[in-house]
Amino acid sequence: MTQRAKSYFHRGGESPLLGATIPEHLAEITARFADCEAIVSLPQQRRLSYRALSDAVDDLAKGLIATGFNKGERIGIWSTNNIEWLLLQMASARIGAVLVNVNPAYRLRELAYALQRSEVQGVFTIPAFRSSDYVGMLVELIPELKKAQTNRLRNSAFPQLRKVVVYDPSDAEQTQKPHDGFTTWQEVIKAGDGITAEALDAVTTTLDRDDAINIQYTSGTTGFPKAVLLTHHNILNNAWFSAKAMHLSEQDRLCVPVPFYHCFGMVLANLLCLSVGACIVIPSEHFDAAEVLKAIEAERCTAVHGVPTMFIAELEHEDFKHYDLSSLRTGIMAGAPCPPALMKRVMNEMHCKKILIGYGETEASPLTHLTTRDDSLDRRTETVGKNLPHQEVKIVSTDSGETVPLGEIGEICFRGYHVMRGYYGEPDKTAEAIDENGWLFSGDLGTMDADGYVCITGRRKEMIIRGGENIYPKEIETFLFTHPKIAQVAVFGVPDKLYGEAIAAWIQLHHGERCDEEEIRDYCKDQIAHFKIPKYISFVDEFPMTVTGKLQKYRMRDIAIEQLGLEH
Repeated sequence: MTQRAKSYFHRGGESPLLGATIPEHLAEITARFADCEAIVSLPQQRRLSYRALSDAVDDLAKGLIATGFNKGERIGIWSTNNIEWLLLQMASARIGAVLVNVNPAYRLRELAYALQRSEVQGVFTIPAFRSSDYVGMLVELIPELKKAQTNRLRNSAFPQLRKVVVYDPSDAEQTQKPHDGFTTWQEVIKAGDGITAEALDAVTTTLDRDDAINIQYTSGTTGFPKAVLLTHHNILNNAWFSAKAMHLSEQDRLCVPVPFYHCFGMVLANLLCLSVGACIVIPSEHFDAAEVLKAIEAERCTAVHGVPTMFIAELEHEDFKHYDLSSLRTGIMAGAPCPPALMKRVMNEMHCKKILIGYGETEASPLTHLTTRDDSLDRRTETVGKNLPHQEVKIVSTDSGETVPLGEIGEICFRGYHVMRGYYGEPDKTAEAIDENGWLFSGDLGTMDADGYVCITGRRKEMIIRGGENIYPKEIETFLFTHPKIAQVAVFGVPDKLYGEAIAAWIQLHHGERCDEEEIRDYCKDQIAHFKIPKYISFVDEFPMTVTGKLQKYRMRDIAIEQLGLEH
């Protein structure tokens, strides 16, 4: 009889799920670790203890109530990483408002889409960062901001938007109002002076753990992002079980180079630390490899997160060997396939012996799988581990939808507390993603072994079909990554008249290295099947990516088709 893949579910011996809301849990942590550092922002040169963080969160929460925000309303945050971002994250949770995370790389069209899709009542923004003029873009979208009074903001394209709040991370309490229609951070805080602690607590007591608390936009590597609606219960438990898997405590300091607007930053960094009393260390507003290395050394960080491209940039930095990273112990590498060769470098060269591989998606709050520090080296470098406690996973046939035998490739599906409430305002798309039995279909392909360990083979939409052969880009990428000259590689399919699709590879070499197509093909010969050897090989200096460091293969495909003169 063929062995079927089981739905792998942790039961006896595991900690129960948390039943608290986010503000209830933070209050408990603050009572235990009041004098411990909660957050350090190096670019802002500011530090807050848990007591100071709690007080600042309450001040902002009172201001939100005083300026008209209510439970269930949506407040957008459009900013790089800073302390105010975290304060708004926790203050909105304190009153039951839904925080809407807006990608700081968005331009006008994307911003308009995000604000309209989530029907925001308010937006918090910084004035500008590098080439992004946030105030200017908002004024272009909402001309009324130039002249309207702050309590009379009206725009037909954004009918629910009532207030736009601006703050300067360098000194939020002294932010200058750019136009009459804007509200400043200090005006919000001052308005809260009339709200008592008892009135704030009365609002918090009305909250339920199953209330929606956050809208995350999917990263948009394959098209327009969708608004993922998540609850207190979703993200608090995901953060807490992830912290337990890392063995994180109030003694730990996590360097956070990933953006707060993404689930990796907001849930698996901010909320993860706050769930156990650890310290969040912000190295820079936006990812900078040198600043990450400096922060680890200066703050004696015990953990560091990142997507593979971030770790590559850190390891490849010209001054890497000059930094003392000996304080590192753990962290999570996730957000994209993590090549075994890269994992081994992080373990050995960054002294991060207990680094874990994580896997999941925004719709799953986001983490579904994580390796452990006790796993064998092979499992820690070649799998994404087992699912977190109180979660189920199965692998199904992409043709029939039936559960496939152990070891066979299929689509990975999830069920449990972590599955999103749905896509905000899009019930049809929600029904496409989550079936009638509560299973969330990931769109990722993978295998599961008898112990529940999962290997990711690629995205369902990225699978290359060449002459009837199913080819998984990740397999080829993992092999090419072992070439000593290759720093990063992306494999994808392009049109081919004879075989339907051909394999293309974009390769970034280590600094100072030289290589040609013939050397790469010789390296592949007799090591991987002939039909898996890339037909087209390009050497590039950089890749099109999302802000979170995910490679955008659909853009690579379009560029390659144009450069190669291929027909769609």
